[in-house]
Amino acid sequence: MAMVQPQYVERPRIPNPRSARTATETRIVKNNRARYSSLLRVGAVLTVLMIGFLSYVMLTSNVTSLNYALGKAQARRAKLQEESARLDDRITALTSDERLAKIAAKLGMHQPEQISLVKLAPPTHVANGDFPVFDSIAGWFGHGAPRPRAR
Repeated sequence: MAMVQPQYVERPRIPNPRSARTATETRIVKNNRARYSSLLRVGAVLTVLMIGFLSYVMLTSNVTSLNYALGKAQARRAKLQEESARLDDRITALTSDERLAKIAAKLGMHQPEQISLVKLAPPTHVANGDFPVFDSIAGWFGHGAPRPRAR
């Protein structure tokens, strides 16, 4: 008896193997995306909520710090107003006529009996354009007044 040889059945070829491969890859990617899409949605919602919550906390802390700064500024203002009122009272006391009269009497001062007025002639050097202050300083060092240069 002779051995039976296996016969190969020829299968029909796929007309376009690239499109079949692409369809398979597309199906795999689509299944993977479907598997993780719910996780991504939950993660996105949690991220948005976390950003909103952190923004609220940040704004609240900023308002709180501004309230503390306002309280400190108001306390400092009240302290400065109190000090200013105290210093105004002290100035009033120090410049009072009674106190000044007592100090003048202690120093031997009295009201003038006769008022004297002295009239001074205008300085002649100023009319020439010289400066009398500089002339007098130059006189201290033994030099005459500097002469103006001819232009």
